[in-house]
Amino acid sequence: MSTRRDFLSAFAGAAVGAYVVGRGDSTAAPQAPVRRQVSIGGRRVRVIDIHAHATVREVDPVVKGTPYERQAGGRPLGPDRIALIDSQGIDVQVLSINGFWWWAVTDRALADRIVRAQNEGLAAFVARYPDRFVAMASTSLQFPELAAAQLEDGVKRLGLRAAAIGGHVNGEDLSLPKFDPFWAKAAELGVLVFMHPGRADNIIREGALGGRGDLGNIIGNPLETTYFLTRLIFDGVFDRFPGLRVGAAHAGGYLPSYVMRTEVACDVRNNANCANAKRPKAYLRSQVWVDTMVFSDEGLRHLVSEMGASQIVYGTDNPLNWPVTVDLVLNASWLGNADKEAILGGNLVKLLRITS
Repeated sequence: MSTRRDFLSAFAGAAVGAYVVGRGDSTAAPQAPVRRQVSIGGRRVRVIDIHAHATVREVDPVVKGTPYERQAGGRPLGPDRIALIDSQGIDVQVLSINGFWWWAVTDRALADRIVRAQNEGLAAFVARYPDRFVAMASTSLQFPELAAAQLEDGVKRLGLRAAAIGGHVNGEDLSLPKFDPFWAKAAELGVLVFMHPGRADNIIREGALGGRGDLGNIIGNPLETTYFLTRLIFDGVFDRFPGLRVGAAHAGGYLPSYVMRTEVACDVRNNANCANAKRPKAYLRSQVWVDTMVFSDEGLRHLVSEMGASQIVYGTDNPLNWPVTVDLVLNASWLGNADKEAILGGNLVKLLRITS
């Protein structure tokens, strides 16, 4: 779990230069940073960031005195987030709380109070900056029926635009029928379910990704995303809920880059026992959206080639300091202006029903 120190370190790089002094006079009043505004073809476009982490202090009193007291913080929201997104050319940021530590809570009432505090805290922050932020609902997916009710409350009462989930619930695959009440509610509400992984501890044996390189994050996160999406496809979740919309962090993991092996699995493997009614790529091109966390022009080109520009959305992993900027999309000479605008914001305007 990242700490406040991690957040401040990540923010510091973006904040450098946010304030300037006049003509060497250190007593001069600080000035607000210049907000980067993005244009395509000479026309101002709106940039929306799907992948942004946060925590809210409203949950602190709920978990005080419980075993979960030290897990609730780490990425507190405040006005400094405005300065950060201004510097990056982001007009609207989609906030979510991840880590999903509360899925280990076995007390149903406590799990409900934690989620309510998180959702109300995010909604309150968004209400202070309604033109700059929207937010995703947390749910208690260890109790699937409760999670469905929490999602409906978050969307209808609090105005939250999507649901944030992890890749598994205490090691259980989210494609299991027990989680269908949640998927059914998400499809009924027509809201995007955005999955963020947590180091693939449901797949990799303990210690396998230790050592140098932080492989639990570097390999584990995209691996968990790959596994999650593939399970939803092969276990028939997308077919059971054809209105379901799923977003996946970190460019969909490894699946879009090696999708043809998945595409032919049900044809060439006699033991595959596939439940999907369509080809795997059909779901990637209709019910799955992934962010731009690929870090290179060639990576983005391949992602668009396999999935289509309509399925790609801009994401930064903000406030962490991954090198994903609007320039990755703006400088893609092989992309037309309409596709650039769709990836940077247009697709999310439709998915999240952003009107202002």
